[in-house]
Amino acid sequence: VQLQASGGGSVQAGGSLRLSCAASGTISSINVMGWYRQAPGKQRELVTDIARAGDINYKDSVKGRFTISRDNDKNAVYLQMNSLKPEDTAVYSCRADGVSSMGLMLNVLWGRGTQVTVSS
Repeated sequence: VQLQASGGGSVQAGGSLRLSCAASGTISSINVMGWYRQAPGKQRELVTDIARAGDINYKDSVKGRFTISRDNDKNAVYLQMNSLKPEDTAVYSCRADGVSSMGLMLNVLWGRGTQVTVSS
């Protein structure tokens, strides 16, 4: 079981990007899926996450600009990022918690990071 992320890229301030992340393998369910980011010289931080039932958390600085969604049938999570700012520049990684696979509960899964660069 692994996570594969796609999307990202370079945009000017005010632009939009969409990130996607899908889990592959034999999966029964995933409890929480989310997006983290790490800017140069900074610690990795939670951007947003969404529980299987739909509960959502957002970092304050992205509220109203970013929207997370998920497709439980596809074991996928998406991040629509609008009104991007230079301070959003970072490597974005997806994460899955509470992954049930073949009767086992797996450890936290991380997807490979994808670079998001916002120029002013």
